[in-house]
Amino acid sequence: MIGRFPILDVSPVPDHGTAAAAAGETVPISATVIREGHDALGVGAVLYDPRGRRGPLVPMRELAPGTDRYGADVVLPEEGRWSFAVEAWSDPVATWRHNAGIKVPLDQDVPLMMEEGARLFERAARRVPRRPSLLAVAAVLRDETLPAAERLRRATAPEVLADLAPVAPRDLVTRSRRFPLAVHRRRALFGSWYEFFPRSEGAVLDGDEGEWRSGTFASAAKRLPAIADMGFDVVYLPPIHPIGHSFRKGRNNSLRAGPGDPGSTWAIGSHEGGHDAVHPDLGTLADFDAFVAEAHEHGLEIALDLALQCSPDHPWVAEHPEWFTVRADGSIAYAENPPKKYQDIYPLDFDRDPEGLYAEVLRVVRHWMAHGVRIFRVDNPHTKPVAFWERLLAEIAATDPDVLFLAEAFTRPAMMHTLAKVGFHQSYTYFTWRNTKEEIEDYLTELSGEAAAYMRPNLFTNTPDILSEYLQHGGRPAFEIRAVLAALLSPTWGVYSGYELCENRAVRPGSEEYLDSEKYQYRPRDWAAAEASGATITPLIRRLNALRRAHPALQELRNLRFHHVDQPELVCFSKRLPRAGEEGGDDVVLAVVNLDPHHAHEATVWLDLPALGFPPDSAVSVTDELTGDAYRWGAANYVRLDPHVQTAHVFTVASADAPRRP
Repeated sequence: MIGRFPILDVSPVPDHGTAAAAAGETVPISATVIREGHDALGVGAVLYDPRGRRGPLVPMRELAPGTDRYGADVVLPEEGRWSFAVEAWSDPVATWRHNAGIKVPLDQDVPLMMEEGARLFERAARRVPRRPSLLAVAAVLRDETLPAAERLRRATAPEVLADLAPVAPRDLVTRSRRFPLAVHRRRALFGSWYEFFPRSEGAVLDGDEGEWRSGTFASAAKRLPAIADMGFDVVYLPPIHPIGHSFRKGRNNSLRAGPGDPGSTWAIGSHEGGHDAVHPDLGTLADFDAFVAEAHEHGLEIALDLALQCSPDHPWVAEHPEWFTVRADGSIAYAENPPKKYQDIYPLDFDRDPEGLYAEVLRVVRHWMAHGVRIFRVDNPHTKPVAFWERLLAEIAATDPDVLFLAEAFTRPAMMHTLAKVGFHQSYTYFTWRNTKEEIEDYLTELSGEAAAYMRPNLFTNTPDILSEYLQHGGRPAFEIRAVLAALLSPTWGVYSGYELCENRAVRPGSEEYLDSEKYQYRPRDWAAAEASGATITPLIRRLNALRRAHPALQELRNLRFHHVDQPELVCFSKRLPRAGEEGGDDVVLAVVNLDPHHAHEATVWLDLPALGFPPDSAVSVTDELTGDAYRWGAANYVRLDPHVQTAHVFTVASADAPRRP
């Protein structure tokens, strides 16, 4: 049944799965609510905590006059399975105030208006016997020795309405059903990721045999302090398992491996073990435990790649042939994306023995959880059944809700969004290929809008598979520009090792593959030499991550707003977060970025000052957190950015009342 007052189109309610939020995140709740006639309607949202306890009613306001669309922002303070409902009611106090405000000045029905108001205050007072102030207001309304206008003024004074609000009568209360809202730990929303290959850190060339010797977990751990110093929170490791020998790929994805070529880390499994083992060149499982412990000492979490595929040498191939697809000639089908062939990898068939395969994958995931892994980056989840992920992620969440899953799903939008709805906590996105102002504004508006109810973007600037054309040809400024965008547009971003060195050589023109890709060979880097020569953007990355930690506004997704710039080469956006109970106003960060890595551009930036929390005609003080320069800005502001000097302004914004350097 539709209810006394229809409550329609409640949000956030995905068409599948459960809406998601992170602890401390501000979440908008909205609904369309209608009623007949002209009497006032009250609408509010109610949160129910993970123990089912009802919270206070949060008033919802009409978002735009005449739309019947109501909304309110709520904050989810802790993790767990929350729920919410929307309530609507006839509001007799608001109806009386509206009618009295019209009739009393016209001297219409004055005694009736005064009596109706007095009875409403008496009714409210009966709900809270210890609130005599409401009875006093009722007496004022009946006091005919006072002018009617004065009685009405006293009864509708702000302090009186504030006293009345908690106990104001609500008639004909109508409630929606309760909608689930999963609240995850904060890392699901906010974090900075750094991807690197442990085998490259500490890899050395054996002088006697002329072959490379792999780095180990112990040598890789020496890189952790530098990663933490750059301000990263999560270290993501590609697969660390034994690598197959059959059809092993050589350098630059060649079909024949040379002596000492380590093979692709994604060709998982050999006689040395499978998905629950570590490559012996890296060390032992105990060495991995020590690596995880060392990361924790530096405030870093470990994210491990979960790649559900096998080399032809994986133990599963012999032990469970039913988990693979057999072709007409009796051979096992290897991975293909015609015309590309991946003979070193066998995909899994999830339909021939779904229960057996599910049980084994669940065992593998819990195995690594027991060794300190609480984040998994899932390789190509869109090539596996969605129902499989829905079941697996739900079962893990039921016992270990702190375990997070990132979907590496560079695929069609419907699949990407569906994976998020069924339980993935984060998603790779198309950010890598969104370079123009129009592309960035359109895509990030989508990601920070309705999609934010279930899909959290992780804006990786690059991956071992993706060296974008923009980075290939834009030089150092391109790397700076993309770092600023990724770090500030989304609360979660990431880089693949070498990004800070601006590595940008592709294997061939038109390809997004790196030359000498680390996927197929060791790639040790001389970090000390790069730092000494200044051939690194590490200081910028460190500064961006410091700003992200210092400014809560940058730790949110839904508060992203774009501002008009009259030239297409520059983009301007802001993030704002109220700081309740703190002096100094809201936390506001404003960025202006030159998207052209080759040329300087100048433009007028038109600020939406109300979106920043200021009146339209006000002046504000902006301080560039990258240079320390301060300016006084208004609605229209001149900007010039030369990418070879400074690619972006990153401003903190405050009232202009305090004196600032011009």
